[in-house]
Amino acid sequence: MRKGPEEALALAHGASRVLVAKGKKLISYDMKKDAPADEELVKGIIGPSGNLRAPTIVVGKTMLVGFHPEAYEEVFG
Repeated sequence: MRKGPEEALALAHGASRVLVAKGKKLISYDMKKDAPADEELVKGIIGPSGNLRAPTIVVGKTMLVGFHPEAYEEVFG
């Protein structure tokens, strides 16, 4: 199901932690202690289509955006 910027931001703000994979880089946001500005968050979680990037998985209070092997290993064990 496609989610636009408003729905994607609502998902991110409901998480304690957001992990965004950008190529080989992994960006981690602590949404409780040091949440980024919405503009910065949108740049990481919204793709060129204007919708939430795929794959996006929410596990408990962690939101994973994009694919990054180390992040998946950390979250899924």
